[in-house]
Amino acid sequence: MRHKISIIGAGFVGSTTAHWVAAKELGDIVLLDIVEGIPQGKALDLYEASPIEGFDARVIGTNDYADTANSDIIVVTSGAPRKPGMSREDLIKVNADITRACISSTVSLSPNATIIMVNNPLDAMTYLARDVSGFPKNRVFGQAGILDSARYRTFIAMEANVSVEDVQAMLMGGHGDEMVPLPRFSTIGGIPVTEFIPKDRLDAIVERTRKGGGEIVNLLKTGSAYYAPAAATAQMVEAVLRDKKRVIPCAAYLEGEYGLSDIYFGVPVVLGAGGVERIIELPLNDDEKALLQKSAAAVSSTIETLKKG
Repeated sequence: MRHKISIIGAGFVGSTTAHWVAAKELGDIVLLDIVEGIPQGKALDLYEASPIEGFDARVIGTNDYADTANSDIIVVTSGAPRKPGMSREDLIKVNADITRACISSTVSLSPNATIIMVNNPLDAMTYLARDVSGFPKNRVFGQAGILDSARYRTFIAMEANVSVEDVQAMLMGGHGDEMVPLPRFSTIGGIPVTEFIPKDRLDAIVERTRKGGGEIVNLLKTGSAYYAPAAATAQMVEAVLRDKKRVIPCAAYLEGEYGLSDIYFGVPVVLGAGGVERIIELPLNDDEKALLQKSAAAVSSTIETLKKG
């Protein structure tokens, strides 16, 4: 029997995640959205690509949560983008309402599922998903660090003129401006990245990574990134369903690790069939600890705003 993956939200990120997941033959896919016709049309279009690409995965689109029953994985991409004049608090409230509805509508139908959160503000929405679902912390986590590290690795490969396959990099903390780069734990073919790239250029790459999402928004004018975010999400789905034991950064619930508690925060984890099977605590230096505390304060502020709402 094939695994079942339900993707809540059929926008660009959700539908592209379905594409990557189908191409990897990770399981059958349910693409759900509240807009009539959109998930059905996108799912049918993707399913019709299966004879050409040769993937065996059933893909259906629906507006009915009943179709998500007995899912192994629930991916939540539903959320509203920030609009002109909308405060951060406004965005949190809108997406909290959406997230609460998505989670409460799915978890009773799939009590053994693993939840992967993708909507923003990521850490706060993942915190809410755990609270609403009542699931254990290892089965509720968020996608953020994989995307940031992918951008970081891309820019490093471009600068050093090497294959992206040979670049390994680690980031921690919140998504975007709050990310904590760790050049000491970044390598090219096992060689420290500092042997390839001088500090000033590496600092510029870190800054570009922090602004990576905004750079794409500015270029597109009317949208945001979806290929890389969806690929990052698919990697997480694969890690769980194929028990890959991947060492990757995810938004995980902390209970004392890195001196932080009652917070979802981007940290390196071992991701496998049990979800977040282990949190890896890196030996940070003073500068890295300071950046981590600054990032944690920003994430905590967002979670506190969520609680007040």
